[in-house]
Amino acid sequence: MPDFDQELDATGLNCPMPILKAKKTLATMNTGEVLHVIATDSGSLQDFESFSKQTGHELLEKREEEGAYHFYLRCA
Repeated sequence: MPDFDQELDATGLNCPMPILKAKKTLATMNTGEVLHVIATDSGSLQDFESFSKQTGHELLEKREEEGAYHFYLRCA
């Protein structure tokens, strides 16, 4: 589990809300900082991979734990 600078709890939100909230949060962060996103929407697995490729924010890690998905994104 990487260290992170901010955490976003997107549990209970359906696509595309976890991505939209992550995008908004990343816009307030400095380059190199890490955002930890917690989501419960299974579609977020594919969404965050695509989001990372499209925006240049590096997806450091993704994992599932106790029914929640955890994503670590390094702000570009």
